[in-house]
Amino acid sequence: MSDHRGWSVHPEGANHPVVHPSGGDLAEPAQSGRVVGIGAICDFRTGAPEPGRSQSFSVTEFVVLEDGRRVVVDHRGFTLGSNVGTVRAGLTPQVMSQQVLNVVLPDDDECEDEHPWSLLAELARKHGIGVTADELKELQYEVVLTDRVTRWLVTP
Repeated sequence: MSDHRGWSVHPEGANHPVVHPSGGDLAEPAQSGRVVGIGAICDFRTGAPEPGRSQSFSVTEFVVLEDGRRVVVDHRGFTLGSNVGTVRAGLTPQVMSQQVLNVVLPDDDECEDEHPWSLLAELARKHGIGVTADELKELQYEVVLTDRVTRWLVTP
């Protein structure tokens, strides 16, 4: 689990300035609104494909507020490798989406929930966002692959 605290720019918005609809700097928490979405975004850990037989990815979990802001609540990652051929051989957007879910879903077979909703609610509360595990559980979990990762997957 990440020790990251506070608000941070969503990875997709790193090169695109975002202005809060009511004005102000998104680096400072505004009055948080209701959480209307939750998910994870997958990107290259280094920002670009790596040469060689392995590829590392970052996975950033976020919640979406009713004003459209995505607030990062956790950072994780994974590495794929291949002993034969290229690392992306056989990878599809669907396979990558499942890899992302494998990273964020509980390792513990004894976990009753399909997703660690209580942990995610706790992480959101640390960012000043009032939400419960039950509220998160009602939302559809979205897996987003960045355009860079999608292009990498489909380019021969």
